[in-house]
Amino acid sequence: QVQLVESGGGSVQAGGSLRLSCAAFGYTYLWAYCMAWFRQAPGKEREGVGCLDSTGSTTYADSVKGRFTISRDNVRDTLYLQMNSLKPEDTAMYYCAAVRRGDYCYTSFSQLPPPTLVDWGQGTQVTVSS
Repeated sequence: QVQLVESGGGSVQAGGSLRLSCAAFGYTYLWAYCMAWFRQAPGKEREGVGCLDSTGSTTYADSVKGRFTISRDNVRDTLYLQMNSLKPEDTAMYYCAAVRRGDYCYTSFSQLPPPTLVDWGQGTQVTVSS
């Protein structure tokens, strides 16, 4: 059974940094998946933050470009999100996703992946105070 486990969330003041991790378990060919971070603030829809495909190409939401960096360690099957210059509007639950579609990052990242093609982690809370 596959599983994604996020960690690294917490509370930080505006301008600070956090690094989220997502450890993947039970996958055979995780390197071929698109791996992504999403977030959901209270009362808002879940939105994409950053996406990384098997070639190493990345896609980011406009709101985080230049501040967030997504990366992966294919040996440890771990996805990371380095978040710098955090703002109060970055406050949300952050979710890791493994998408079983190689072109998802550059064709469909503006939309949530179909439920039949995605595995989700349980989420980690990020709170940024002003």
